[in-house]
Amino acid sequence: MTEWIEQTALITDTKIMRLHLISIGGSVMHNIALDLQKNGHQITGSDDEIYEPAKTRLAKAGLLPDQIGWLAEKITPDLDAVILGMHARADNPELERAKELGIRIFSFPEFIYEHARDKIRIVVAGSHGKTTTTSMIMHAMKAAGMDFDYLVGGQIEGFNHMVRFSNAPIMVIEGDEYLSSAIDRKPKMLHYRPHYAIITGIAWDHMNVFPTYQNYKDQFSLFLDTIESGGKVFCFDGDRDLVEIAGLNQRKDIEMLPYSFLEDQHMNAMQVFGKHNQANLKAASLICEQIGILPESFVKYMANFSGTSKRLQKLYDSDDLKVFLDFAHAPSKLKATVEAVRSKYTDYKLIALYELHTYSSLNKEFLQQYNGSMDLADKALVYFNAHTLEMKKMPDLSPDFIKDAFQRPDLEVCQDNAALVHFIQKHKGNRHVFLFMTSGTFNGLPIFETLNLPKNS
Repeated sequence: MTEWIEQTALITDTKIMRLHLISIGGSVMHNIALDLQKNGHQITGSDDEIYEPAKTRLAKAGLLPDQIGWLAEKITPDLDAVILGMHARADNPELERAKELGIRIFSFPEFIYEHARDKIRIVVAGSHGKTTTTSMIMHAMKAAGMDFDYLVGGQIEGFNHMVRFSNAPIMVIEGDEYLSSAIDRKPKMLHYRPHYAIITGIAWDHMNVFPTYQNYKDQFSLFLDTIESGGKVFCFDGDRDLVEIAGLNQRKDIEMLPYSFLEDQHMNAMQVFGKHNQANLKAASLICEQIGILPESFVKYMANFSGTSKRLQKLYDSDDLKVFLDFAHAPSKLKATVEAVRSKYTDYKLIALYELHTYSSLNKEFLQQYNGSMDLADKALVYFNAHTLEMKKMPDLSPDFIKDAFQRPDLEVCQDNAALVHFIQKHKGNRHVFLFMTSGTFNGLPIFETLNLPKNS
């Protein structure tokens, strides 16, 4: 891998920079702000809404904006650059002011690439499993004592931030396929130009941006075009569409390598479970092997990997009751998560609850993709908040339509928290597993209180 390392100075190491982050409250953006400040850079930011944990973390660092909203006067000629988050619109007054002053504007993936352009870049892409697989690679590299930078979409045990900037020779990056910013309409993953890449699988998502499945698949073909010459791409061989895309690739200067699952005998030593994690582990092991971590060492290091926040996160565990929280927010993710819990707890009653929260999941045309995704649950509920539909300017959904989309006549559908709480309390019993799946919060549902559980369990 050393043949790719150059000795050119990185933009974030050349001098102390003055940087302004528009949408500083975002999940990744506030982590970028925190780590840049830690490295001595002068950071300011703004946002029109900032939620926890970003609010508290920014306040502790002295980076929480004094005033919520967009203020053009924050953009001054002495800024070295502006980093633009996805949340900000194209007509943002701060963005317009930056353009007027000729200040360099980065979407955050552009900024990440500028920092990492002289590093070995490892990028994990795909419709599902990105955060977990990236986390696995990071966990193994840390256990091996390797120095590396990273960008990951979730909080990981043992890492203070979701982003790290340093002089390390390698950067591990979660490659999201969503757009980079309001003025950079390119998927984030297309900016990073990896030397080593993983594509975990392809399942239609983000239909507000990619209105057809073909259009969505095309982004991964474009991703292959960005691989550095001499690079390697590991593709999950159980995904028919991914196999097709890999087969159509005409580049002779990169290697396309299939992968399947980590060997069964190694899974007994792991804390994570499910076929999807068995595939994630295999992909992570192959990447780690490329950078000098032998397979036997990888297995040893991963034995204490407990997962990523909100990715099959165990909230409560007793003989009679298990409670999990998962970030599943698309059909393939939902199906994989339900199957994983079902296969792990065969003698427990599985109560699965899912919140329709994203634009795609609330779209009547897209809802058909959920057919069969919750079949393995003993009891299943789908929740959505009418206010979310209003905010996204989408038409109402009927319970019958949702039941038909999921192809589950006994599916319970509710729109208010009182009905949600009633369902949970009605189905609480001995040897039960509750599986909460959402990219939101079930409108602030207090899970522990609803299940009458101690929070320190």
